[in-house]
Amino acid sequence: MNVTYSPGLEGVIAGETAISTVGKEGMGLNYRGYSIYDLAEHAGFEEVAHLLIHGRLPNRDELDAFRTRLITMRVLPEGLRHVLEQLPPTAHPMDVLRTGCSALGAMEPESAGHNQYGVAERLVASFPAMLLYWHHFHKTGERIATKSPEKGLAGHFLALLHGKTPDDLARQLVNASLILYAEHEFNASTFSARVTASTLSDFYSAVTSAIGTLRGPLHGGANEEAMKLITRFKSPEEAENGIYEMLERKEKIMGFGHRVYKKADPRSAVIKEWSRRISEASGNMLLYQVSERIENILQKEKGLYPNLDFYSASAYHLCGIPTAMFTPVFVFARICGWSAHIIEQRAANRLYRPIANYIGPEPMPYVAIEERT
Repeated sequence: MNVTYSPGLEGVIAGETAISTVGKEGMGLNYRGYSIYDLAEHAGFEEVAHLLIHGRLPNRDELDAFRTRLITMRVLPEGLRHVLEQLPPTAHPMDVLRTGCSALGAMEPESAGHNQYGVAERLVASFPAMLLYWHHFHKTGERIATKSPEKGLAGHFLALLHGKTPDDLARQLVNASLILYAEHEFNASTFSARVTASTLSDFYSAVTSAIGTLRGPLHGGANEEAMKLITRFKSPEEAENGIYEMLERKEKIMGFGHRVYKKADPRSAVIKEWSRRISEASGNMLLYQVSERIENILQKEKGLYPNLDFYSASAYHLCGIPTAMFTPVFVFARICGWSAHIIEQRAANRLYRPIANYIGPEPMPYVAIEERT
């Protein structure tokens, strides 16, 4: 068998999808045929969630019904609240979501009463509630109500986080970012979900696999690492000196470069503009200016462009979102893409089973333990 080895499966076509295009010449990034730019500018996150999970943009009645279902699903079962209370306050928020997803799967298993579309909607609705219930319980001892008057998930998350009606600009920013993060073809976490789904495992197991994959700093955790980077510097000038020193030491700079995009990540320009807008509105331009200086140096010296994670760091920070919650916000969005891919995988399933290139020792005889040196 003539097989070409590709480390990290780079460039390997591992399946077919009708959900999104990534890096496809002449098409850019789109979700089921709709440009990411149009969706981020004009749509609400719930419209995009419906598009990904149910396969089409909803009409007004469908959107209202979808939002109503999501709102009713924000309440967590008592058993899950108890599980969240048992998790330590030192746990990483991604561990909280991974555990919460797995626990919910045990309490509300996929069945005729909880079909795959219902499970997908339940997870979209309840992930912010899981995280913020745990957060407030361990921070203040309060067992918060996980409903809010906010119709959209972006405002609902911010309202639960801060305990008050969110600022309009912050709500709009988070809404746009959720749309940008909602789907991205066969990225590592989505591929993980599809591999698990290909074994005919349940929906929650596939999503739990994806959450564990997204947790890594080379995937979703990159936005946290980007925040650690930009907050090192007290000025753009200090950032310039620091970045040149990092380049000289050949250190990896998180938030730059992409396996698929050889030039700019099409999502980056959108989130950069939101970072600029909220920086100006807050009267605090430092993080934006530091980020822009780093961007200019990386582009000039290495030909690298920022990915979505880089400017989302400063944007989320100025919305008052703790750094440890950056990747969980990614989960709030990407559950829509994961769900769409799990459903698509199941519709035309084939078990994923790649092969490995063996580089171990040649066959050798077994030696009795008494004769080993």
